[in-house]
Amino acid sequence: MSKALLAPIAFFYKMGVTFRHRLFDWGFLKSERFDIPIICIGNITVGGTGKTPMAEMIIAYMSQKHNIALLSRGYGRKTKGYREVSLSSHYREVGDEPLQIKLKFPDTVVVVCEKRSEAIRRIRSEHPEVDLIVMDDGFQHRYVEPKINVLMIDATRPIQHDRMLPVGSLRDLPSQIYRAHYFIVTKCPEKMAPIDRRILRKVLIQIAYQQVYYTRFESFIPQPLFADEASREPLAQGCKVIALSGIGNPEPFLKTLHERYKVVAEVTLDDHHVYRVRDIRLLASLLAKHPGSVIVTTEKDAVKLVNRAKIPSEVRCALYYQPINISFIEDSATDFLQKLEEDVRGN
Repeated sequence: MSKALLAPIAFFYKMGVTFRHRLFDWGFLKSERFDIPIICIGNITVGGTGKTPMAEMIIAYMSQKHNIALLSRGYGRKTKGYREVSLSSHYREVGDEPLQIKLKFPDTVVVVCEKRSEAIRRIRSEHPEVDLIVMDDGFQHRYVEPKINVLMIDATRPIQHDRMLPVGSLRDLPSQIYRAHYFIVTKCPEKMAPIDRRILRKVLIQIAYQQVYYTRFESFIPQPLFADEASREPLAQGCKVIALSGIGNPEPFLKTLHERYKVVAEVTLDDHHVYRVRDIRLLASLLAKHPGSVIVTTEKDAVKLVNRAKIPSEVRCALYYQPINISFIEDSATDFLQKLEEDVRGN
């Protein structure tokens, strides 16, 4: 469908979002404050901006001094209501990203619930040891007023040039960025010109206390999903790879693979894709078509492919995932995390 035909839908979507914000601003809808610090990690666009890697970075740092709970809506799950994620949870019950975080941080309380206020009250009641909540993707929610808003911004899709859904990728109003405390600009080029930083800073900063950090994704050598069955380890530069992804924005993932390996096939699926038997059969057929190749997928997809019983051995031994984290330009990660800790402890 052309953008001209989608424009009226985008207009009415924008009107709806604007009216909802007005209801909060006028007090008809209430934002609830809690007696526990809450860090909200959000964005105003659809697609991958790096919320999950940022949540993992914050959890890893803050867990040195705090007992943390991660609260997520659990997007894509087939269940409703409050659920606590365990190491044995299935991604269709709790969502792929919450399960990924639980597997990485088994001592962290991870909860999914579409009603965030209700979830926070239950966390307070059932886990009195928790003294800090990290709320994933709650910037638009507004029924909870977090102590700190960390807003993820995609450098490849400048918000000043973007448009509302479904014409563009904006799901919230750019005017709402005044509520952010920190902006984390992701997917920055390796050599980002100072003028580009100044332009972004001018666009983003609305209030004096807001701070901007520039980052890019750092990819590591793919690891075998089933280490005891891996056909090779580690992957050699230039080896044949089948790229598998079901994420919001697969372009950086694919770009990295093309730079390091010989990509013989790409399987690109929708975000939060539910893997079925036909998907596994497709992977098996691609391996047969490209002898000596391996499958490389994302961390987010990997948590959905851990059931040995449903994956044939020829796929298991060739299945790898690529770990990533957020790398701050000019080594400013410590500065950001220390400031965040000061804000958590402040009144």
